[in-house]
Amino acid sequence: MLIAAVVLLTLVLMASVFHKVNVPVIILSLFIGIVFGSDVTGLIYLDNARFVKEVANVALMFILFIGGFSTKKQHFRQVFKPVLLMSTVGVILTALVTGLLFHLITGWPFLRALLVGSIISSTDAAAVYAIFKGHSVDNKVRTLTELESVSNDPMAVVLTTFMVSLVAGYEASTLKAVLSFVWMLVGGAGIGVLIGFAAVYVFKKIRHIEAEYFYIYLLSIVLLSYSLAEVFKASGMLSAFFAGFVMGNRQIPYKKGLLAFNNILSFITNVGLFILLGLLAFPRDFSKIWHSGVIVFLILTLVSRPLMVWLLTLFTNLKPKEKFFVSAVGLRGAVPIVLATYPAAAGLDSGHVIFNIVFFNVALSMLLQGTTLLPLARKLGLTTKDRNKVPKMLELVTVQDTNYEIIEVFIDAEFYEGSCLVKDLNLPPGTLITFINRQDKVIAPSGSVEIRPNDTLTVLVEKRNIDMIPIEIKRGFMHKGRGGQEAHPEQTEIDAVVEADEEGVGQQGTPKVSD
Repeated sequence: MLIAAVVLLTLVLMASVFHKVNVPVIILSLFIGIVFGSDVTGLIYLDNARFVKEVANVALMFILFIGGFSTKKQHFRQVFKPVLLMSTVGVILTALVTGLLFHLITGWPFLRALLVGSIISSTDAAAVYAIFKGHSVDNKVRTLTELESVSNDPMAVVLTTFMVSLVAGYEASTLKAVLSFVWMLVGGAGIGVLIGFAAVYVFKKIRHIEAEYFYIYLLSIVLLSYSLAEVFKASGMLSAFFAGFVMGNRQIPYKKGLLAFNNILSFITNVGLFILLGLLAFPRDFSKIWHSGVIVFLILTLVSRPLMVWLLTLFTNLKPKEKFFVSAVGLRGAVPIVLATYPAAAGLDSGHVIFNIVFFNVALSMLLQGTTLLPLARKLGLTTKDRNKVPKMLELVTVQDTNYEIIEVFIDAEFYEGSCLVKDLNLPPGTLITFINRQDKVIAPSGSVEIRPNDTLTVLVEKRNIDMIPIEIKRGFMHKGRGGQEAHPEQTEIDAVVEADEEGVGQQGTPKVSD
C-alpha cells in the first residue's frame, strides 16, 4: 500500500511539473511503471501479462464507453466508410506489409514475421483518447482516428489467433476466421446498440429515484455492454462504445454528472493500466531485441501505416495534410501487448522474444509518437482556436423532459473587445442570462448591466439555439464598438449566418423548466 501511494504521488508531482509542456499522462504513467519495476528500482515485481490483460479490459470498457458517449452522430456519419475499411482491410494490409518487410530485412521465418505484424497491426484506443483529450483537434480527423482505434482490435485479435494456429501447425480454417471476425464486429455493435436503447428507456422510467443510484446504474450498463458481448463471442470493446454512443446522443437524466463520473473512472483505470504496462517491462531484455524492435517500428511508422492510410482514403474527401496526420496516429498500446501473450501461451515464444519486440514497439510509440502528435497537429493547422467558443454545458436537473440547457459562455478578451450591455444582445426568444460571474463575484444581469471581457455568462437556452449564443454575443460587442459606422466584412458574414438561422427557427414560447 505504501509503495502504491508513493507511485501515485510521484505521478501527480510529475504531472504538475510537465503540465506546461503537454506531456500526456499515459507517457508519465508508463515511465513511472518502468522506474518502479523489476529492472530499475526493483520495488515492484510484475511478470503476469494475463493480469495486465484483465486490467486492460476494465480500462478499455470505460475509455471506449466515454468515447462513444462523446461522439456525435454527424461526426460518425462523416467517417464511417474509411473507418470500416481501415479497421478491416487496413489491419490485414498493415500486418502483411510489416511481416513481409521484417522477413526480408532480418531473415526471420515468414510465418513468425507475419505473426509479429499481426500482433502489432492495431492502434490503441486508450492511448488515442488520452492523447487527444482536452485538445481541440479537427473533429473529422479526431473522430476518424478514435473510431479506427476502437474498431480495429477485433480484426487484430482474429488475425493473431489465426496466425498462431498456422505457426503452431494447427488446422486453421480461413472461413471460420472470417466468420468469427464478422460476428465480432456486427455482433458487438448490435449488442451495444440494443443495450444503449434499453438503458435510455430504463433511465427515463427510474428518473424519480435519488441521483446516487444513477451512478450505480451507469456502472452496470458499462459492465453489461462489455460482458454480454463477450459471452456471445462478440467484441466487448465495440459493444461498450456503441452503448455509450446511443446514450450520448439521447436525452437522459443527470447526463452531465454521469459523464463527469465516467470520465474520472476512465482516467483512473487508464493511468493504472499504463503504470502496470511499465511494471511489466524488463528493460534489460531489450538489449537482445532492440535492433529488431527498431526495424519493426520504422516499417510500421514509415511504410505500413502511411501506405494503408493513403490507399484506403483515396476516394474520400480527406485533404493531404489530414491523411498525413492520420498516418502519424498509429499509436500502439495495451492491446498489442495483450496479443503478444498469445504466442507464449501456445508455446511459440519460449524466450519472450516476440513479447519483448512488441513491448519495445509500444514504448517507442508512446514516447515518440505520443509526444509529437499534438505539435504535429498544430503545425498542420489541424488545431483551431474557435472565434465563436463552444459553450460549456452545465447540468440542468429536471423531473420532466425539457428542450432547454444551461450553458456557460466565457467572454474571451482576445475575441471580445470593449464591452456591451445585456440589452445590446439580440439573443433568441426565451433565452435568459441567469447570472454573470466576474472575478468570483456573482452579478444579477439586468438590461443595464455591462458585459466585460473575462466575464462568464450562465445562460438558459433552448438546445437548438446553443450554437447561436456566442455568435450573438460577438455581434453585440461589434455593434457596440461600431457606433453606427459601416459594418465590417466579417460582421456582414456573421449577420448573414444569424439571419439565415433565425429564418428557420420560427416562433418560440417562453421556456418552462421544472424545479
